[in-house]
Amino acid sequence: MRITEIGAGTIGVSWTVLLAAAGHDVVITDPRPDLADVVDAGVRRYGSPDLLDRVVCEPDLAAAVAAADVVQEQGPEDLAVKREIWATVAAHAPAGALLLSSTSGILPSDIAAELPDDAAARLLVAHPFNPPHVLPLVELVAGQRTGRDAVERAAAFLRGVGKDPVEIHKEVYGFVGNRLQSALFREAVSLVRDGVVSPAELDRVVTGALGPRWATGGPFLSFHLGGGDGGLRHLLEHLGPGMARRWADLGTPALDADTVEAISSATEDAYGPSREALTTARDRAETAVLAARDDILEQS
Repeated sequence: MRITEIGAGTIGVSWTVLLAAAGHDVVITDPRPDLADVVDAGVRRYGSPDLLDRVVCEPDLAAAVAAADVVQEQGPEDLAVKREIWATVAAHAPAGALLLSSTSGILPSDIAAELPDDAAARLLVAHPFNPPHVLPLVELVAGQRTGRDAVERAAAFLRGVGKDPVEIHKEVYGFVGNRLQSALFREAVSLVRDGVVSPAELDRVVTGALGPRWATGGPFLSFHLGGGDGGLRHLLEHLGPGMARRWADLGTPALDADTVEAISSATEDAYGPSREALTTARDRAETAVLAARDDILEQS
């Protein structure tokens, strides 16, 4: 299968590595003048040099999509830019190509609003989490004109490259994962801003408890198990009132200049200015956690 990746940022290069490793031919396109160098470095960093044999760099978008079976877009989070990209794709890609946007929050109906029906029927959101070559989840979000066949094709394609597609049943800004992440981060910012905890201490609270718990069960299953024999119903009957009081007490911080400076500086002080070593360690740890989880689930 021939896949076109639009955008040579972190997400686009990560997808390229994953797809090439799965045996697909990948054309990656981006107008940046250093496209070839960026892709070469990224593939070597996230994968192995032999994967470059399956990767072609093509700066011209129309040429890049001309023979694509699947087009994945990782353009800027700007609706006007995405509409321009997809207009070009619709005009030059094969009539049956599957059209996937990696947008982290823009609704697919808005992206496809100016496309002809035949293209809109094949376009949906396939939102990964960073980095796609490590984290398995992809949120599938259909637009108002997306055909059912396109959703099923997307799910089959993603499962074929080792991903775990989850269909989101309604269009909602930010989808599901980012809304959950935003809710948690809002309270994290509030707690740090108010001096309750430092960024590093808050991260320890998450990685030492919530992270492992949610990696194996998620919020609903975790509370269902926490409720004992009565499950989630029992937990909410007894602990629900206290939870409701905490909801009412949650912070609503503004991301103004002072807050951004304060939390950014505190995080940089805790972890240092270099991100490369931290990113490598994160990817290795996440891979190990997922592998251990899957091994245990297979045995149970």
